[in-house]
Amino acid sequence: MGDNAIFRIAGLTKAFGPNAVLRGVGLDLRAGEVTVLMGANGAGKSTLVKVMSGVHRADRGMMMLGDKPFSPATPAEAMRAGVVTVHQNINDGVVGALDVASNLVLDRLNGAGSGFFFNPRKVRREAREVAERMGLGIDLSAEVTDLPLADRQMVAIARAMAHEPQVMILDEPTSSLSSNEAERLFALIERLRARGVAILYISHRMSDIRRLADRIVSLRDGAIVGQFDEKPLDYEGAVNAMLGQNLGLHSIDARAAGAPVFSVRDLRIAPGAKPLSMELGAGEVVAVTGLVGVGKTRLAETLFGIHAPLAGSMQLDGRAYAPGTPASAVRDGVFLVAKDRASTGIVPEFNIYENMSLPFLPRFSNMSVTRRRAERQTAREQIADLKIVCRSERDDLATLSGGNQQKVTVARWLTQPSRLLILDEPFQGVDIAARHDIAAKLRESAGDRATLVFLTELDEALETADRILVMSENTIVGEHRNADVDMDRLLAEVAGQRLEPAGSV
Repeated sequence: MGDNAIFRIAGLTKAFGPNAVLRGVGLDLRAGEVTVLMGANGAGKSTLVKVMSGVHRADRGMMMLGDKPFSPATPAEAMRAGVVTVHQNINDGVVGALDVASNLVLDRLNGAGSGFFFNPRKVRREAREVAERMGLGIDLSAEVTDLPLADRQMVAIARAMAHEPQVMILDEPTSSLSSNEAERLFALIERLRARGVAILYISHRMSDIRRLADRIVSLRDGAIVGQFDEKPLDYEGAVNAMLGQNLGLHSIDARAAGAPVFSVRDLRIAPGAKPLSMELGAGEVVAVTGLVGVGKTRLAETLFGIHAPLAGSMQLDGRAYAPGTPASAVRDGVFLVAKDRASTGIVPEFNIYENMSLPFLPRFSNMSVTRRRAERQTAREQIADLKIVCRSERDDLATLSGGNQQKVTVARWLTQPSRLLILDEPFQGVDIAARHDIAAKLRESAGDRATLVFLTELDEALETADRILVMSENTIVGEHRNADVDMDRLLAEVAGQRLEPAGSV
């Protein structure tokens, strides 16, 4: 253990029944250092975090915080000792029914010495101090459940940082943040680093990793398989170590579009927004990129019939397309993989094949009796194509890792033919290997449909799409063929710096 290591793990093991999830994990976290933990979905990252944060108990091994044994029985005990975690599931870090102010000081309200009386004025004052210290520009009186995902994430992070921890664990903290919000988070991390806090940062985003990492640790099949701290850091080596193969960080060969499938003319999706136009061809995968809050999700939901456009027209296969509801969009062959899994009708208590067939039960039915055999066969094909890690299609969705749940979410909309497949942040919360699997399946299955993928991360767009459209302020401001991308121009457009007027695309 290095002189500046303030947290140490040695020989940590954890099994659930016959499944060994952690196998002799050893790891040091050093004061004032950001250690990035990389691992494929199912590698054991979440279990390791839960052991460190007091959710699970290890079967064997030891943890040391400073020179004292560390074995928290609960997350509250870990937090009191100085080990604070922001989990990937935002709901684990906030209470939706309370306002922002109460969430920021909730741990103090529940802590020893808080008394029996609730003092709203004191809560507001303390919350304002926390918000100012963390640079949190959110209305303190707003109910958390009414906030967008990005703001809920910032509240969860600010609440955790208010504890002034010795060890901070951040699990995919930028997954719902815009670039500006991520920059605020990075500034907070720099302040924590300067104060000597040891930070364990779990991410699949190479942009985050390149920006923050002092050291990279690769986890595979529950064991540490690589540690990278020599400068310059070997990012590709870390990726290959976590995957056990030379996958690399590569782009795709762009292909030309086929016959027109879907077109939009002079569409306005928000008050004051400029009209946008686009045309999508058969077999083409098109990415729409831009910062969080520029209208990507609004556009996706408008195309799917959740919102009505304020002006403009759409055509599908040469005919007028104006879906009044998502159900009518699905009948027309337009499918949407929504950004938030919890809002898409995914049912954790149902098994894999039941979840895949839910949107299309009539197509799997014969005289109102569901044809289970057809469901299961279709699910088995998707499991094989997308490399979903499970025992069988009968596994409950809740037993799968987050990345494999996301694969099921995508797979359900690939079980039936579509004319336009829309995906909103399909790679959110999945590892690099799963991202490649999903992107490869989208390209392989493109056929004669059009595919439109909404992505905030430029790396993901470059690895997935034949063509990239840039959104800013609820309209399209740029277009790039992936075969020859002017990165300076692309980045300027994403940042909202119009180099010259952009017309229809």
